[in-house]
Amino acid sequence: MSDDTDTLDALGLLCPLPVLKARKRLKSLPAGATLRILADDPAAVVDVPHFCAEAGHALISQSDEQGHQIYVIRKGG
Repeated sequence: MSDDTDTLDALGLLCPLPVLKARKRLKSLPAGATLRILADDPAAVVDVPHFCAEAGHALISQSDEQGHQIYVIRKGG
């Protein structure tokens, strides 16, 4: 993972806040930039991939860490 990856800490936030915050953060990033999202909302497992598909972003990875998920998204252009 490169050092230019932005991290969005959405831990403790419930749907739809993790996706809304991700959308806002991605707006300020250039196309091709990556964003790491930390989320513990059970709905994020469905919401984040759906958001990526709808918005034209690439979901690079999705993994589980201690009690939360980590999503890495590449901004579409």
